[in-house]
Amino acid sequence: MGLKKSNKHITQSVALKQILKRCSSFGKNENGLPHDVPKGHFVVYVGENRSRFIIPISWLTHPEFQSLLQRAEEEFGFNHDMGLTIPCDEEDFCSLMSIFR
Repeated sequence: MGLKKSNKHITQSVALKQILKRCSSFGKNENGLPHDVPKGHFVVYVGENRSRFIIPISWLTHPEFQSLLQRAEEEFGFNHDMGLTIPCDEEDFCSLMSIFR
């Protein structure tokens, strides 16, 4: 039983690394850094209007955010060129952001 959980965790970890690599590759300047995304952060898109949010990588450890990532994988998958889309109402996501800060 522990092996299944461990394998799932490894799979999610690999997927997250791929997402972060893709999300951080958009709009880089000559130094290879994104123009408006500080080091240690990444971009997600939320809601029907795909509002763009820059969030810290440290949020990946929060169970609430991990739940959103699971929903994102189920609904959209992780193999698309645009940044990570979170299936969540924008207002709910903003409330969640205030908890993490």
